[in-house]
Amino acid sequence: TAVRCAADQKAYGLVALDLRDIASFTEFFVIASGANQRQTQAISDEIEEQLKKSGTRPIRIEGYQTAEWILMDYGDFVVHIFDKEARGFYDLERLWRDARPVELPTDL
Repeated sequence: TAVRCAADQKAYGLVALDLRDIASFTEFFVIASGANQRQTQAISDEIEEQLKKSGTRPIRIEGYQTAEWILMDYGDFVVHIFDKEARGFYDLERLWRDARPVELPTDL
């Protein structure tokens, strides 16, 4: 649902990583980028709204106001929404390169 919501809000660079074999604090990362502050916030808003409809609420959301890096912690998975500069700077895909990539639907 989170990946689909991000795609619906025109997020780019969507990636999902399976961390189950290498981390104990969560099972998956969803990583997405937005073009600007408004878009990163819109992606976050859509994910939160749609997951709330299914009874899933975040443990915490950080970074929403500045929207350079919004972190949405749902326990079993964490959504990272970056602006372009922050994504390149933090490069989570490189930091977590031992994680298995999750194949995303092609119709996003």
